[in-house]
Amino acid sequence: MKIIITGGGGFLGSQLCEKLLERGALTGPSGGAEKIGEVVLLDAIFHRPATDSRVKQITGDISNRDTVFSAVGTDAATAIFHLASMVSGECEERFDDALRVNLDGGRNVFEAARKLPGRPRVVFASSIACFGGEAMQVPNTDRTKLTPQTTYGMTKAICELMVNDHSRKGHFDGRSARLPTVIVRPGKPNAAASGWASGMFREPLNGEPCMLPVRREQCHPMTGYRTVIESLIALHEVPAERLRDDRAIGLPAHRVTPQLTESVLREIANERGLKLGPITDAFDARIQGIVDNWPVAVDGARAIALGLPQPPPLKQIVEQYIEDFGKR
Repeated sequence: MKIIITGGGGFLGSQLCEKLLERGALTGPSGGAEKIGEVVLLDAIFHRPATDSRVKQITGDISNRDTVFSAVGTDAATAIFHLASMVSGECEERFDDALRVNLDGGRNVFEAARKLPGRPRVVFASSIACFGGEAMQVPNTDRTKLTPQTTYGMTKAICELMVNDHSRKGHFDGRSARLPTVIVRPGKPNAAASGWASGMFREPLNGEPCMLPVRREQCHPMTGYRTVIESLIALHEVPAERLRDDRAIGLPAHRVTPQLTESVLREIANERGLKLGPITDAFDARIQGIVDNWPVAVDGARAIALGLPQPPPLKQIVEQYIEDFGKR
């Protein structure tokens, strides 16, 4: 079986690749488990070369139709995980690029899947940024109306609708995982408006200050990266008949504030003898304005009923990050 991961050079894409190789098989067109023979990673940038002979890296832009079609190929035994996307902050600043990458790129991936023989499974990484404005609820559910208030959220909502329609028409068997903010991302901050969510854990753990652009009482749905990877794979494995006509599944998440973060970090620091960097108020009205239009809570009951995992306690998520990426 051949696996395609767009955004395969990024944090989640590379983690997903490792987990799939470790797993060794996925449900294929036969309806049974099929051995993974090749994983194709498509991304604009790769920070390190692949070390597993089963992995093929393709450097390219998903807005280029020929690049996407070449990467996907024509093998009937193919599954696609579409993770590539411009992030929220970039999309607000670069509207035309957001349409080119997130919409045109998404359409290219979906059209390439449509051309494959049979009915391949396609898992799309969506976002809770699909919600927004006056339609928001506490908590938002899979039945909450999608009225995104950011360009990023708009592109994700449109791709969700495309996944639903392609699936309805039998072009492919699509599923959209509506992701909360994913923590804790290693490395340097990115341009995502939610970048502070990882930064307020990562920088203090590195002994560095975190410049917090939002209010300390700001509540935001968050989940761990290990849980997201498990969820993407689990969603791929759900039988099509259980998904019915709405293929967008909201993942469960914790309600996290900077205040809660400081409490958890202090507990971990005391147990491990760490000296934390400070979380310093650096209010940014632009970032706060974007975050104000995002949900403060989500209901992942439907995902759980389908067998997708719940995130572990927040403290355990942070300890997983330290185990995987921590320097101390």
